[in-house]
Amino acid sequence: MTFSIGLIGYGQFGAFLHVLAKRYLPDASLKVYAPECSADGDLFCPFEEAAGCDAVILAVPISAYQETLSRVRPHLRPNSVVIDIATVKKHTMDLLQATEPPVQFLSMHPMFGPESYAQRDGDVSGFRIVITGHNTPGNIYSAFCDLLTDAGFSIIETTADAHDKDLAETLFLTHYIGQIVAHGGFERSDIDTVSFGSLMDAVDSVRHDTGLFEDVFRFNPYCRQVVDRFEASDREVRDQMLGLPPPGHKSAPEES
Repeated sequence: MTFSIGLIGYGQFGAFLHVLAKRYLPDASLKVYAPECSADGDLFCPFEEAAGCDAVILAVPISAYQETLSRVRPHLRPNSVVIDIATVKKHTMDLLQATEPPVQFLSMHPMFGPESYAQRDGDVSGFRIVITGHNTPGNIYSAFCDLLTDAGFSIIETTADAHDKDLAETLFLTHYIGQIVAHGGFERSDIDTVSFGSLMDAVDSVRHDTGLFEDVFRFNPYCRQVVDRFEASDREVRDQMLGLPPPGHKSAPEES
């Protein structure tokens, strides 16, 4: 029988997963459900068809995760595996582990996207995929990991909590700074340094991801701590700069 993959959601990353599935699982039957897309041949299909596949990937916003999982649950087959690819892991894993009756799941976070894939012309060697937990049989999990490593991906196994803490201090911080720079109206110029160009590359990669930015902040408790640390550091540096004497200012001589 043909292995079937159900993809719930067809936004930017969902469409990217479609590209990867065609490349690495060409023999699989792919079914996609997206509210904004009507039925289209063998790809787009009704919700229950996508939710009834062997592997069901939830490519939906974090804020829609709980509702989507509730809708998917009645249509899963006995051996179906729900693939959780959300950017925040503890929240989604808690939802999966609390599902009644229990579902088989694998929680992971690909640390790359369509832009980095395009920049490297499809070379995925070294692209990292973080796996934070699963309850699938050992042979299924091993086969899944082998598929990824054979393709060139690097697997990092960690806990959901450790993932969320690290992500708050890396990806979220990048988004936070990027949104600040974008809202400030800072733009490229004809005399950009290499470092400024790199900064604006980061800004451009996140400036349109406001939905993800807000969801990560809402559902990852470590993000608020990062914002507080950033603001405290910003005040310290700003006060230090504003405390410098103006040009030409001469300090009063010290008393003997």
